[in-house]
Amino acid sequence: MINFEWYRTFIAIYQRGNLTKAAQELSISQPNASVHLASLEQYVGGKLFDRMPRKMVPTELGKKLYTQVVGSVESLASVETTFKRTALRHRPVIRLGSPLELFFSKISPQLEKISSPLNVSFGVAKDLMQQLDEGKLDLVIASQKTIDSRNIVYEPILTENFVIIGNKNIDLSDFNQHLENQDLNAVEKWLINQEWYAYSNDLAFIRRFWLKNFSKRPIISPKYIIPNLNVIIKSIANGSGISIVSDYLAQEFVDQGSITVIWNGTGDTANTLYLAYDKSRVSIEKVEEIKRLTQTIRSPHF
Repeated sequence: MINFEWYRTFIAIYQRGNLTKAAQELSISQPNASVHLASLEQYVGGKLFDRMPRKMVPTELGKKLYTQVVGSVESLASVETTFKRTALRHRPVIRLGSPLELFFSKISPQLEKISSPLNVSFGVAKDLMQQLDEGKLDLVIASQKTIDSRNIVYEPILTENFVIIGNKNIDLSDFNQHLENQDLNAVEKWLINQEWYAYSNDLAFIRRFWLKNFSKRPIISPKYIIPNLNVIIKSIANGSGISIVSDYLAQEFVDQGSITVIWNGTGDTANTLYLAYDKSRVSIEKVEEIKRLTQTIRSPHF
């Protein structure tokens, strides 16, 4: 039986008048298009086109064949497209849990990479992982391994580092002098005296950074408590104050020059983000689709 792709290639060459353009339209290589045409010419027993320097001109046999098959080929192509759209409409919904900030800054610009419907829930790792365990979510981007189960898989997708940021115009002359003198007490005092933004009253990110770099808990009374790191970063970019945020969230604003990284600390205050899922419940197709959204996320280097 004749290969339907030979006819598709023939129709594309006839309508485009060019082998290269036909191959591009069909998303195949030019050598493959040439093979299709040669196979069809051998099958019908004659040349279908005369090759010109920049154009392919149909022969009388080519014109006759085109007239006979174009309607049928286009009808089949239409049926194929209709079935494909129907299949896409019936693809199962992927239920994804994610931190709002990461989804907004890194994942939402890449949504066109997946074809399945996506239902997103925002929240903290503990709550999202509980929903995963209860079967209410298919996958979770988690900042912690809060559930230990043989069926729960945690695949690392990003290592975030926490950094202190401030407005681009902040005066760091005294602070930098303290760093140069390796006077951590003076460094801490300078930081405490700034206006602080915090994600929550428990100073979660700040506390972690302080324990890593000063080996004690912070004595800080934040002026602003805002449970959204993107809003905190934008507020600092448009005003003043300082905060501790994930480096991947600050990257865009640092690149724009609207904020500055004040200090990375004496060593990295790092945390790993995972793509978590229950391997006994979720299909490999759903996992692979979400991986297409996360595979381009990279840690910046400040």
